[in-house]
Amino acid sequence: MKLLKIALFASIFLLATTTTHAQFWKKLGKKIEKATEETVNRKVEDKAAEKTDQAMDSLFNADKKIKRKRRNKKKKRGKQETVNNTEEDSTDNEDYNDQVDDVSAENLKPWSNYNFVPGDKIIFQDDLMNEENGEFPSRWDLISGSADNAILNGEQIINMEKGTIITPLMDKTSYLPEVFTIEFDAYFYSEKGFGSEWQYYDIRFSPTAAKNYKPEGSEDNFYPLLLYRDAASLKGKINGIPKDFKGAEKVLDVQPVWRHFAISFNKRSLKVFVDQHRILNIPNMGKGFKPQQFSIYAHSYYKDGYVRAIKNIRVAEGGKKLYDQVMAEGRFVTRGILFDINRATLKPESMGVINTVAKMMQQHSELSFTIEGHTDSDGDEASNLELSAQRALAVKNALIEFGIDQNRLQTEGKGESVPVSDNTTPEGKANNRRVEFVTITE
Repeated sequence: MKLLKIALFASIFLLATTTTHAQFWKKLGKKIEKATEETVNRKVEDKAAEKTDQAMDSLFNADKKIKRKRRNKKKKRGKQETVNNTEEDSTDNEDYNDQVDDVSAENLKPWSNYNFVPGDKIIFQDDLMNEENGEFPSRWDLISGSADNAILNGEQIINMEKGTIITPLMDKTSYLPEVFTIEFDAYFYSEKGFGSEWQYYDIRFSPTAAKNYKPEGSEDNFYPLLLYRDAASLKGKINGIPKDFKGAEKVLDVQPVWRHFAISFNKRSLKVFVDQHRILNIPNMGKGFKPQQFSIYAHSYYKDGYVRAIKNIRVAEGGKKLYDQVMAEGRFVTRGILFDINRATLKPESMGVINTVAKMMQQHSELSFTIEGHTDSDGDEASNLELSAQRALAVKNALIEFGIDQNRLQTEGKGESVPVSDNTTPEGKANNRRVEFVTITE
């Protein structure tokens, strides 16, 4: 009987030990598998970052070569004794053609990780063209304070007194869709040299431009989105819980300076960028946060000694992800690739779209595109056709520098020949100024 008990106990012990060991090795296997996966993912991310850095370095070096080439041309021209008008025009065209390769790499390099993609349909655009200095901005309504059109360092701006609130002048009060982006440039300057919190701009989503936005039918409330020259913050009660979001990038703590702000809202999530830095990433603003309009408030600690100014304001309606558009329509349209006026030089803000396109093409090797450049109808038709071709080629060159095989990319300039909107309003012109990626099928 004793032997039977001993044998039974030994069997149970061995079975338990075997089960425990099996569970141990199973758990260990899962951990090894997870660790291996994380290592692979990390290596892929490091490789992608390395590729991006190499691309930006290549652009930077190309930019230096082009500038050197231009300097040599100028020296050569300086040796000529006389130059008539025809020769001057020809020389200008040579410099213009060089712009195809000049993507301002020195300015673009810090934006290599920028991933903001603006909405694909412009619903409000104000570049302050044709505004009269000293007058109130014609595309805006005044809620409080005082504002006027002015010139700062040769650029047209909206100059705002302390405490001024302005809002876009729209045909309807509810114009913000459930997916939208807002972009504008803001100026920061204090001759007194105080810290960043002494001057800021804020975005108010309340219909009355009040500090406290209480969505109808919701118990939540939201205070303005505060935008500093190197930071942003937002407070509120979300789903009944008080929240306080803050983000900063202190490397930006310099003045005087223009900052580019980009705000992206997608149903519930909110992202905020200052220049190339994403400083707020709020995944859930709650069910109650459904803004339908906005206003901009300008603040400084003192009335004098500060310049409060904004420019290049753009509001766009969001859309599908680029890859989803390609799969559904065989093309996608972007108005987020921007250029200097009448030039083929990429603006830094363009890197959000270019980075996204490069990443998509790296992940989907079967994709090839014809890059089409489009302009509005301002200016000469022939010049617009040439400019659109130069811009398409500039985009192609940027993608090639990011490792995309040039055989997967073709370019075509369409000029003003294929408008998708009217050319009589700023929004219509902005929607016509676009870059289209059309899939190449065999």
